[in-house]
Amino acid sequence: MTYYSFNQYLKDTFGCKIYKTSINAGFTCPNRDGTLGTGGCIFCSAGGSGDFAENALLSVTEQIENGKKRVEQKIKSGKYIAYFQAFTNTYAPVDVLKEKFSEAITHPDIVGMSVATRPDCLPDQVIELLKNLNNTKPVFVELGLQTIHEESAEYIRRGYTLDVYDNALKKLKAAGINVVTHIILGLPGETKSDMLQSVDYVCKAGTNGIKLQLLHVLKGTDLAADYLQGKFETLSLEEYTEIIKACVAIIPKHVVIHRLTGDGAKKDLIAPLWSADKKKVLNRINKKLNEI
Repeated sequence: MTYYSFNQYLKDTFGCKIYKTSINAGFTCPNRDGTLGTGGCIFCSAGGSGDFAENALLSVTEQIENGKKRVEQKIKSGKYIAYFQAFTNTYAPVDVLKEKFSEAITHPDIVGMSVATRPDCLPDQVIELLKNLNNTKPVFVELGLQTIHEESAEYIRRGYTLDVYDNALKKLKAAGINVVTHIILGLPGETKSDMLQSVDYVCKAGTNGIKLQLLHVLKGTDLAADYLQGKFETLSLEEYTEIIKACVAIIPKHVVIHRLTGDGAKKDLIAPLWSADKKKVLNRINKKLNEI
């Protein structure tokens, strides 16, 4: 079963191997600073899903240079995408965003920029800024939707309704910005059918790309407390690969699949422990996708 991978998309777009370098711009989140809540989404780590990003005390340029050093043995003269990953990366005054984003996008080794954020943190002036930056180099906006089901959204403390995502997607698309939607597979209480409905919905809504994330239970999260109390079970590797195969089957060929799984920091991982071996997981997924 074939699909349009992000690696292939990057090769088609830029003509060479591209690496992402993760940046922590020092932002917070309305789900943490008291605007919506203080605990964050129920699954979110202390690092705001930016556990592999650089130190926020460093400048954007310093973080990019550190990221380059991490992969210098794999890439000799390659290019990079600046990935603003930790917390909510449009949740700041526009002048602050402009300063940090401009520093990243004007770096000579950066060919594009990816901004992870929430759909409820995209006021018009921020979208206008992203539109202008997109005229310089390609900009991707990654929206953490996770699920279309309101009961699940309430459980994970997402803090906004589905129509907020719909509106943000329309505005970003109208501005000519490439949108990537995050979906978590394995949320407590969700069936395989529920997960497929979320994938199908965002594809039909017009997302340019999709990230399929395995639900991880990480130390220090409220999700971990529920898991340790036996309130839910995580997916097995076999269950996950079956769900991935079903997802790929319904994702249109023009929608770029940026990720087929995800890996939390091993030091914080509680479950599922099989997810710690990323190479094994990807091999099993590829084997499943190639089954007749």
